[in-house]
Amino acid sequence: MHTTTFLPDDQDSALLVGRVWRDAPHQGPALVVVRQGQVIDITAACACMADLLDRDDAIAFVSHVEGESLGPVETLIDNSLADPQRAPYLLAPCDVQAIKACGVTFAVSLMERVIEEQAAGDATRATELRQELQALIGSDLSQIVPGSDEAMALKKELQARGAWSQYMEVGIGPDAEVFTKAQPLSSVGFGSAVGLHPSSKWNNPEPEIVLAVDAAGHPKGATLGNDVNLRDVEGRSALLLGKAKDNNASCAIGPFIRLFDEHFTLDTVREARVSLRIEGADDGFMLDDASDMRQISRDPLNLVHQTVGPHHQYPDGFMLFLGTMFSPILDRDGKGQGFTHHMGDKVTIATPALGALVNRVDRSDRLPPWSFGIRQWHAHLTTKG
Repeated sequence: MHTTTFLPDDQDSALLVGRVWRDAPHQGPALVVVRQGQVIDITAACACMADLLDRDDAIAFVSHVEGESLGPVETLIDNSLADPQRAPYLLAPCDVQAIKACGVTFAVSLMERVIEEQAAGDATRATELRQELQALIGSDLSQIVPGSDEAMALKKELQARGAWSQYMEVGIGPDAEVFTKAQPLSSVGFGSAVGLHPSSKWNNPEPEIVLAVDAAGHPKGATLGNDVNLRDVEGRSALLLGKAKDNNASCAIGPFIRLFDEHFTLDTVREARVSLRIEGADDGFMLDDASDMRQISRDPLNLVHQTVGPHHQYPDGFMLFLGTMFSPILDRDGKGQGFTHHMGDKVTIATPALGALVNRVDRSDRLPPWSFGIRQWHAHLTTKG
């Protein structure tokens, strides 16, 4: 696959900003823009992505700010995909922002969350439960507006049948599920390995579009994300969401944040088609699928407003995963066992306006420990003056 396929189809008109890891003598993270195919280090003018997104003149700033060229963007892509990665390589494009995620925003994912809950983490029961639930409530809940009179009537009916679920509550109730996915500076970027907790036997990628929201609560751009999910852990108890979602390298974001402008808007996100490809390294497994953001049950702005407002502020801004309709169910290791990752799987999440996010799968306890946090980042900036 040519490196340009990892970038937006209209890359010449896309305003792309990101972060890279540089080697000595500039060792550490740097803020970059992509301009005319070149990666420009603009750290001297703006060292913090949250600061850049807070600027009222962010589009003009990115279009004209000067900096040091780090070479063609294709070289940066190649460096990031190398094993081991070669500096400069891509980091997650966010820094001090909170990493938030929305759950159960698609009807298909709602069904699968209910299945996980009733299966209590046992993947072998998923097929049987899926058939039972589809017979009881139908397979298409996408036409129901969350919080509507129709949704509340369905809730009463399901409660009467003993089929109500906490996932139904956030799927069709008035309040969205919004949780903390990862800590600032802990997300990995394009080309890095993503991590699975070693105890998990039933897991999957979750391809999503991620909004970059400034401190005032305004979406300033978007990127791609993999909200790595442990189905067995969350299925045993929703109170284990932290263990299911927040582990070493369990959150991937990238390759770049594309700023909103006249060529790329929130309507582009609303109309996006997000593809998922999983390629097995040890068994030749291949999964290709796609989902349409038009099937989301809550508008992206609604999800932003449920996250930030008079009830909660984010002075450093936040990254917001919008949710996924993907819970792969294709049998992989045997009939009725559904899908789970193998170590070495290659996961590609893509949409034409944002490019592609590529990561390989490994165990969280075998990946390099997360050691570059807020204090290390602050010390790095202090050293650079």
